[in-house]
Parts: sequence; structure tokens; C-alpha cells
Amino acid sequence: MKNKIARIIAACALLAPLTALAASGGVALDKVELRVANAESVQRGAKVFVNYCLSCHGASSMRYNRLTDLGLSEQQIKDNLMFATDKVGDPMRVAMQAKDGKAWFGATPPDLTLIARSRGADWLYTYLRSFYRDSSRPTGWNNAVFDKVGMPHVLWQLQGDLELRTIEGKAEAKGPVARSWETVEHVNGKDKITTHQLVLTKAGELTRLEDGKANMLDFDERMTDLTNYMVWMSEPAQVKRESIGYSVLLFLIFLLVPMTYILKREYWSDLH
Repeated sequence: MKNKIARIIAACALLAPLTALAASGGVALDKVELRVANAESVQRGAKVFVNYCLSCHGASSMRYNRLTDLGLSEQQIKDNLMFATDKVGDPMRVAMQAKDGKAWFGATPPDLTLIARSRGADWLYTYLRSFYRDSSRPTGWNNAVFDKVGMPHVLWQLQGDLELRTIEGKAEAKGPVARSWETVEHVNGKDKITTHQLVLTKAGELTRLEDGKANMLDFDERMTDLTNYMVWMSEPAQVKRESIGYSVLLFLIFLLVPMTYILKREYWSDLH
């Protein structure tokens, strides 16, 4: 038994450097400011989702009428967020057939109902902001987070055009750099540092080139809204659940004080 445990520990020790190498070679994820309880942000994210994502990706476990939890009326949902069905109780299904999606993009676009749970909010936020022009790809686009992704950049009109530049060694972000990160490779016992930069070459509706620098604040804010919506969509009851949880904790705290006093008095009454 001891020998078996020793072998497991040794195997983990051998794998540890490989894990570190994998972690050092990827794109650094940006931290998103989640505001799932902010109904206005989630509403804006829902609008972006149905206008740009729902044409290819479905959210089959999410029904339109669940959006009433965000303070929207059914009429508002019908007028502003429903384009693929006329029944507010229907799921958010996509009209495109799975076989067509596979033929056009090389793989069937996945359902996005639980994408925030499977990928994580920071991954989604960084992915949505990391598309760049790549003439070698069938769609003309690639993604720094998901290399050789089959999805085209449906938000390019909002973000504009980005170009990926790779520089050996450390390099400061100069000019219209939208995002910058470093990767480390271990070559011949030495660390090889590479700087990657996504440069804004053409501004979009929500981005600007100001004095030779990239202003991405409006686009990043919209992607925050979209990420907030997808996190909310993965569990619409989470805001209410958290609210109930806080209420229960407060109730237990207030209950603890008198109960502690009663137990103390009852305990000491037997000793006097």
C-alpha cells in the first residue's frame, strides 16, 4: 500500500512541470466584473445575445418568458427580443439545422445555455474580445483564446478589426494595442518569453482610435453585459437564491443570540 501511494506521488511530481508549462503557454484571462444582480446590464446582454448569438447558437434550456425575472414584460420581450418564434413560452432555439451548421463551420455550433458554467465567466469575457483577422482561416477570423476556432467574428462591426502581432521577448504596449499578454516556453533549460499583442487596425461602432491609441472601453462594457447575461442564463434563479441565502443567514444570526442566552441560563440553573 505504501509503495502504491509513493508511486502516485511520484507520478504527480512528474506531471507538475507539464501542468506549469501548459499554464504558462496560454492566453492570460481578463477578469470580468460580474453584475448578475444588475437587471439593466443583464437586459443589455440579452439584447446582444438574441441579435448576434442566437442566429447560430441556441439556448434550448432557456425560455423567453423567463426574461420576466429581469423586470421585462411579456410584451417587451415579444417586441424587442423574439425573432425566431411567436410564443413567449418557447425555448431559445436556433432556426439553423445542425447539419447545416456542421457543413458551414466544420462543427455544429454548441448550445450556449450552460456555456458560462462549462467555460467560466473570465474565459467567455476574454474570448469575446480576442478575435483577430487571419487570412489562413476559412472564415477569415481566428481567436487568441480558442486557436483555429470555426466561429466567425459576428461582433466585428462593433469591435472593428484586430491584428495579432508576436514579438520575441518582453515588449511594452505601444500604439493602438487592445490586449497584450506574454507566454513562456522552456527551451533547452531556459525560459523563452514571447509577447502577443492584439492591435486595433480599424475601429468599429463601439471602439475608437484616439491619438494613435485604442479605446476599447465601450466594447468591453458591452461584452461585460453579454457575459453577465450568459452567467445569469446558466442559472436564472441564482439572484433569488443568493437573496434567500442572505436572509436565512441573518435569521440564524438573530436566532443565535436568544437561543445562546436561553441555553446558558438553562445550563447554569442546574448548578445553582
